[in-house]
Amino acid sequence: MTQPTAPDVAELSTQLAALVTRIETLEAELSEVLRAQEGGVPDEVLLAISAAVAGYLGKRARVRQVHLRRGPGWSSQGRASIQQSHYPTRPARPAREKN
Repeated sequence: MTQPTAPDVAELSTQLAALVTRIETLEAELSEVLRAQEGGVPDEVLLAISAAVAGYLGKRARVRQVHLRRGPGWSSQGRASIQQSHYPTRPARPAREKN
């Protein structure tokens, strides 16, 4: 194995400094995103929910609570609905005559 030369070490040091700067920038952006998510539901989402409720009811209504949920709830329900629609159905049996 050959010994690294001074220009190689200098180039590696420059690349390392650039990587450290990029990592610090990404960590700062990530902390901002996480802080924003902790704040609750964004205002744009609340406005969209309010507009949908007003359109459905035909009048203005007050949205009292909105909870931001994370998880597979909606997606698993959608998959179950789609899978249920693919089950074959049996034809109805003819009614039996009573003696």
